[in-house]
Amino acid sequence: MVDQTTEQTTVMATPDACYEAAVDFERYPEWATDVKMARILSRDDDGRAVDVEFRAAAMGRSTTYTLRYFYGSNPRRLAWRLQRGDVTRRLDGEYEFLPVASDPGSCEVVYHLAVDLSVPLPGFVKRRAEARIVRTALEDFTRYVESRAG
Repeated sequence: MVDQTTEQTTVMATPDACYEAAVDFERYPEWATDVKMARILSRDDDGRAVDVEFRAAAMGRSTTYTLRYFYGSNPRRLAWRLQRGDVTRRLDGEYEFLPVASDPGSCEVVYHLAVDLSVPLPGFVKRRAEARIVRTALEDFTRYVESRAG
């Protein structure tokens, strides 16, 4: 069964600064609590990362997965789909970085995630894992981006 969630938060940085941090995959281990390694496997003709392999801590063990990133025509949206994973069948999602009309130095970050694990787990364990992923995606991301924005 696929679990899905959408969360949002306001970051005190511009949408461009948020987007730049989100596509700087090789720096994820510096700010994303559970990400231990991020390695770009392929790039598109514009030099943007397409396939990225990650190693992360998950549920008391290490997991490895590869995500394919899609940039599309919206410069404030970043989507991904799972290509390979050792404990996941699906790990698809997207970030959207929306300007805040009342504060041009802020950004509304919308994060959507769909997860399907290949190992059966009790519901409360799945929810805890999902909450941890979302926390990293929003809280750790916010701290990192705001510290760079100074």
